[in-house]
Amino acid sequence: MNYRWLVLLSSAVVFNVGPVFAHDPDTVELDVPEVTVLADRPHASSSQQFIPDKEYILQPQGRPAQVLRLIPGFVAIEHSGGAGKADQYFLRGFDADHGTDVAFFSDGMPINFRSHAHGQGYTDLNFIIPETIEGLDVSKGAYLPEYGDFDTAGAVNFRTRDVVKEGIVQAAGGQFDTQRYILMFSPTKDRIRTLFAGEGYYTNGPFLNDNRYFRANLLGKVTTNLSSRDELSLTATFHKAQWNASGEIPLRTVTDGTLDRFGAIDPSEGGKTLRSTARLNYHYDTQSGGELFANAYGQYYKYDLYTNFTFFLNDPVNGDGFQQHDTRVMYGGDLGYKHRAQFYGMPSTGTIGFQTRVDDIHARLGTQVRRNPLSTTADSNILEASYAPYLKAEVQPLPWMRLTGGLRAETFTFNVQNRCPDCAEQPAGRTSSSIVLPKANLILGPWFQTEFFANYGEGYHSNDARSAVTPASSPLARARTYELGARSKPWGPEGMELIATLWAIDLRSELVFVGDEGTTEIRGPTRRRGVEVAARGQIWGPIYINGSLTWSKSEFVNGDAIPLAPELTAYGAVLVQWPEGLRSQIQATYLGVRPLIEDRSANAPSWIDIDLSERYILPVKLPYGRLEAFLFIQNLLNTKWEQATFYFASRLRNEAAGVNDVHFVPGNPRFFMGGLAWYF
Repeated sequence: MNYRWLVLLSSAVVFNVGPVFAHDPDTVELDVPEVTVLADRPHASSSQQFIPDKEYILQPQGRPAQVLRLIPGFVAIEHSGGAGKADQYFLRGFDADHGTDVAFFSDGMPINFRSHAHGQGYTDLNFIIPETIEGLDVSKGAYLPEYGDFDTAGAVNFRTRDVVKEGIVQAAGGQFDTQRYILMFSPTKDRIRTLFAGEGYYTNGPFLNDNRYFRANLLGKVTTNLSSRDELSLTATFHKAQWNASGEIPLRTVTDGTLDRFGAIDPSEGGKTLRSTARLNYHYDTQSGGELFANAYGQYYKYDLYTNFTFFLNDPVNGDGFQQHDTRVMYGGDLGYKHRAQFYGMPSTGTIGFQTRVDDIHARLGTQVRRNPLSTTADSNILEASYAPYLKAEVQPLPWMRLTGGLRAETFTFNVQNRCPDCAEQPAGRTSSSIVLPKANLILGPWFQTEFFANYGEGYHSNDARSAVTPASSPLARARTYELGARSKPWGPEGMELIATLWAIDLRSELVFVGDEGTTEIRGPTRRRGVEVAARGQIWGPIYINGSLTWSKSEFVNGDAIPLAPELTAYGAVLVQWPEGLRSQIQATYLGVRPLIEDRSANAPSWIDIDLSERYILPVKLPYGRLEAFLFIQNLLNTKWEQATFYFASRLRNEAAGVNDVHFVPGNPRFFMGGLAWYF
């Protein structure tokens, strides 16, 4: 399978005949039909890739994060026994929590939230309708100057479609009262290209206390060419969700039979969220081989989460339930210029850009009982801004050698105001911090359909603003990332692709704000090393495979284990394109044993989840369009497995003191879901 990118040239292209200048009255303008140019996508590292939509069309419905497992070494799991919250992400030896060390974007718009009430870098992908995505741009490590905050383990950019060739109306249903409805269509597809989509989703989940998870999504996008040399795109989205959650339950209650593994200690957990976004993307191609680009975005966000994971440890009467509230406006954008030219006879490309972002936040933490507020623990207004100029250069001094790299500088300003005078020792104040990040990449080849890569880059993640204004803090945690790797297509450009990568990440000491407690925690420097292998493509006739295996060793510099850091992850899928319109896929995701505490005395068990997907184009003659039936079976073998797993002290109502124990969210049992789609 050959993954290539498409460059679409406008149908109104200006051709210069002879030695003509811009002011020459003899300039001839010709209208030519649309031209499609095929070329291999260049890579800066062996781990960089583009994942097209055709690879995840057979992913199970319901969770946008499902598509992330197609990224070698990436695992996303549900975190708290309720589907509305952001997933927990694992990549390259990082338990990235809800996104602290993985940068997420949608058409270049940041998705991670800084100084979020629930955790730094909080990334909820549930506002994305998977069918609207044409592909994922994936970059691991910190080798590209255009990526900044949270780009330590890697970065993922969701690219939305401009149009769909066929409209779609879809209805799906499954166990646990699960329902999903989709409408997506493009009214215009020529000079003005439009895309409209809506999604409705509901499920009660397998839990004894119904999740009652409801999600509604809307997307509208308009793309046009103001001239023959530019493109302008406007996109708006709206997302609203609410849910109940069963939370993390203590292993001891399941072991002694007092609680079902799908039960809850505090059934009042759950939350609600709202998110609306708008973004503008524009680029203009100059006659001299340059490209001017400008992007802007704005978001409004609201979030309330009700949680209780220690039960009666701190308050034996009311319990330890707490509420986290976050309301914010986030806006920003970037501006830059890219130019292609010959530098002393060498093909070269240079880019200069500037990015800025502002988060205006109200974050609150307080105690609650059955979602009724009791008291306030922390209440802050936060104004956080960043400014980042960057330079990027790509040079090919020899036919078999490419050099890419650059420099990024980042400056942050933090302003925290304490809104709660009765809250003891809450951080407040102003500060600023800056960091300079070099990037360098060497690409050799191709020889015998094989390229070799050597990469070095420095990245970072910002820490919570409430930590940043604390004396002796470290607002920006620097990461040094390294790679050696190879990509090969030994059976030709249409054959299978093989990838192998050795990587390393060194992360400096940082001060982390613990949103669940309203406190800060100092953690020392860490070191991660690993190897990653992957294979993807057509192996024979109608059979395609996609698989990866990642091993990593993650520890503090003093030798202690990093809690929850994955050691072995794997993914494998076999896709069969049967005749007569049937497509089948079986896939498996594996997450290995990982330490729960620094001394490795408690570990989370390994698990494997196997899914089966079927899609069939029905041989039904319709006056307009076609019908497709689909079926997904998740956890095909109905194995008992644990998703999010933690080790901490909790206390039940009948216990005299706290007990250190494993707490976990059970993985879903075997689950059937099917439906019909009408393409028109």
